Amino acid sequence: MCLLLGAAGVGKTLLVKRLQTILPRGAGTGSGGEGPGTPGERGARRSGAGAPGGAGAWGAGLGHLGERGARGARGGLRPPPPSLPGSASLTAAQLSSADGKGDLGDPPPTRPTVGTDLTDIVVPRKITIRELGGCMGPIWPSYYGDCHCLLFMMDAANPTQLSASCVQLLGLLSAEGLAEASVLILFNKIDLPCYMTIEEMKSLIRLPDIIACAKQNITTAEISAHKGTGLSEVMHWLQDTHRPDR
Repeated sequence: MCLLLGAAGVGKTLLVKRLQTILPRGAGTGSGGEGPGTPGERGARRSGAGAPGGAGAWGAGLGHLGERGARGARGGLRPPPPSLPGSASLTAAQLSSADGKGDLGDPPPTRPTVGTDLTDIVVPRKITIRELGGCMGPIWPSYYGDCHCLLFMMDAANPTQLSASCVQLLGLLSAEGLAEASVLILFNKIDLPCYMTIEEMKSLIRLPDIIACAKQNITTAEISAHKGTGLSEVMHWLQDTHRPDR
């Protein structure tokens, strides 16, 4: 299970829809939603609801993120793994399109997620992405139990939201239920103008220090879900974190 989290309006739903767009033909996807207050998961595909996990310490300080010491900021995504003959991995043309060099078409319509949405993608192994609405922040910890990896999205075009997103990120990284999860921090909406650069934002929230002190293996990426820039990197990261040997 891969959790997709972030404040309201950062572009989580559009990211999932774009990832489905660049999947190989016939790979197979499925999605479904659940409104707030609806018991359990619906449909045979949803085997097991998110069991309550360790409660995250919201707003936890940097010093509570672990005792790993300074390991240096880990940045940049790994090179894409080699494709196996006959596998369902992405084609070169699709990856080009995913990086904004092809035509993904107009972005599909989206609406704010007020519950939880489940989407299955195959890259080539099936990965279930659970998107939780930003307004559900107080109960996010209930879904940590079966989380193998975490996508955390931030709005690179809205610095006023930066402090709130940083508090959310610190709470996630200090949660016991996510101690073993791989984390990909996504700076979305890089196609929009902003009076702050991405590097200035990272420095403002002391992201290198957060990464160095965290228990998790953390990667960062700059993307545009609207134009498709950087989506191939997200796909390769998902492939890498769901390899059979991991």
